[in-house]
Amino acid sequence: MSDWALITGATTGIGLELARIFARERHNLVLTARNEARLQEVAADLRRANEIETRVVAKDLSTASAPQELFDATSDLTISTLVNNAGLGFYGDFADVPLDRHRLVMQVNMTALVELTYLFLAPMLRRGQGRILNVASMAAFQPGPTINVYYASKAFAFSFTYSLAMEVEDRGITVTALCPGTTHTEFFERGGFGPVRAPLTMSARAVAEAGYRGLMRGKRLVIPGWHNRLAVQFARRMPLSVTSAVVKKLHRKRRVNGSK
Repeated sequence: MSDWALITGATTGIGLELARIFARERHNLVLTARNEARLQEVAADLRRANEIETRVVAKDLSTASAPQELFDATSDLTISTLVNNAGLGFYGDFADVPLDRHRLVMQVNMTALVELTYLFLAPMLRRGQGRILNVASMAAFQPGPTINVYYASKAFAFSFTYSLAMEVEDRGITVTALCPGTTHTEFFERGGFGPVRAPLTMSARAVAEAGYRGLMRGKRLVIPGWHNRLAVQFARRMPLSVTSAVVKKLHRKRRVNGSK
């Protein structure tokens, strides 16, 4: 039976670029996101260009039943690689953002990620082989005033991923946390952050290439870009009061102008 890679959030940004890279490397693909028409378009393009098999499963991971439904829809395939890329966040002070939006962030960035990992890890352990890539963020390494639930969710994703990697390291499974910095994607506009003006912003393709290489090498942590690695080292060495103040200052003047 052929091996497959499953990628969530596969129609835009880092997820789309990861799909293109996996297809280039001749992995068969299960692609999932909310927009079925866009999924079909992406899948057809990748299938034609790379002579691979593809399957589209349209799911909204903010729905509680979606992880189990996605697992059931691919039960006839050998999913050797799981990529938990889907994520969202909303800009604004905690009390000013509607509670339903906080729930969406937690459902997609934490609950769905854990449930998908749990479901697809079990058959990997039975086979004694598999790879998991969880897309976290540099936000994992400091608190984030004015976007605190998103930052907290990425800290959770990183901690969960790294600890799981150690649990399964002797069982043929590798688990990798990809922690990019500011990246050119639709995330910022959809989340109400406004246009991206940060220096040294990376392309989604560069981030995806780094993530893929790290995954294939079995690394537990991948931070793309020398400047991002330097920033993480700074964050780890400075008091939380300092790093939190920096984040607050960077984001305070942005206004909410959209949602993801």
